[in-house]
Amino acid sequence: MAINDFPISRRLVSEALGTGLLVATVVGSGIMADKLTTDVALALLGNTLATGAMLVVLISVLGPISGAHFNPVVSLVFFMRRELGATRALAYMLVQVLGGIAGTLLAHAMFELPLLQISTMSRTGTAQWLAEATATFGLVFVILAGLRFRAETVAWLVGLYIAAAYWFTASTSFANPAVAIARSLTNTFSGIRPVDLPGFVAGEVLGALLAFALVRWLLLEPRTAQSPSGQEFAP
Repeated sequence: MAINDFPISRRLVSEALGTGLLVATVVGSGIMADKLTTDVALALLGNTLATGAMLVVLISVLGPISGAHFNPVVSLVFFMRRELGATRALAYMLVQVLGGIAGTLLAHAMFELPLLQISTMSRTGTAQWLAEATATFGLVFVILAGLRFRAETVAWLVGLYIAAAYWFTASTSFANPAVAIARSLTNTFSGIRPVDLPGFVAGEVLGALLAFALVRWLLLEPRTAQSPSGQEFAP
C-alpha cells in the first residue's frame, strides 16, 4: 500500500507511536546508561547506539504508513514541497509533540521515576544553537537526498547520520522540536531546561529550511510537485 492509501487516522497514530517510541528510547537509554556507568562518554555511547538503532527500526516499519517523519520540521519541509497538505502537516506536528511527551512519561514509568519532571539541564549558547542548526540541516539533507537516490536505504541513512551527529555536534543532535519539548520534561541524562527550548527550536527550523533550499537547487528538483491528492501545481 502507498502512504496515501492509509486513512489519516492511522497515519497520525503511526506518527504519534513512532515519535513516542523514539523519545522513550532516547530518555530510557539515557537513564539506563546513567545507572550503569559514571563515565559520561560511555553513557553517551549507549544513548547513541540505542537511538540510531531504534530510528532504523521505526522508519522501516512505520515509513510505509505515514512516511515516518516523527519530527515537526520534517513535516514542515514536506509541506513546503507540496507533498503534505497544511491541515495534515499541522496534525502531524501536533501528534508528534504529544507522542514525544508520552514517550518521556513511559520512560519514567519503566524506571520507576516520578512521571512529571522539569529538566534543570542547561543547554544554551551560540555554539549549541549552531550545533542544532547543523544537525537538523544534515538530517533533512540526508532524508531528501536519500529519497531521491537511495529510497530503500533511508532508514539506515537516518539512523547512521543521527548516531554520528550525537558525537560531532556540541548539542548531541536533538534535531527535532518534538523531541526537544519531550526532553524538557525529564530531569535525567537527556534533559534540557524549558527555558533553553526556543534557541534549540529556532536552530532546528533554520537548519531544516536551509537544507530544503539547498536540496532544491543542488538536486535540480523540478518546479512542479505532486500534491497529496495527486494534483500537480507549481510552487
